[in-house]
Amino acid sequence: MAQAMRPNSATSLFATDGKAHPLQDTLVVVTLVLGLLAFISAFFNNLHLLSSWAGLVGILTGAYGQFISVTTRERFLIILGLGASAVGFFLGMAHGGLFGGLIG
Repeated sequence: MAQAMRPNSATSLFATDGKAHPLQDTLVVVTLVLGLLAFISAFFNNLHLLSSWAGLVGILTGAYGQFISVTTRERFLIILGLGASAVGFFLGMAHGGLFGGLIG
């Protein structure tokens, strides 16, 4: 009674469909890196330009990544990057904003 065993990937959070998604994976990595950069730099008052711009670009790339994502793994990681980007963006805006000190 030899039967082909297939893993039950429907219950796994990081399940993939077995296909390559280079654009989606690139957007996941970019969103995570920008989110991490925005989140960490937001805790320094003098880095508000970096945190606000990195957060804004991270939010935009994450939103597009969510729009075209295919698997749950991609959506999960993009949400983590989006959250970090949003926190970094909002703290950067509170510390001086996108153009704070450059205009005026």
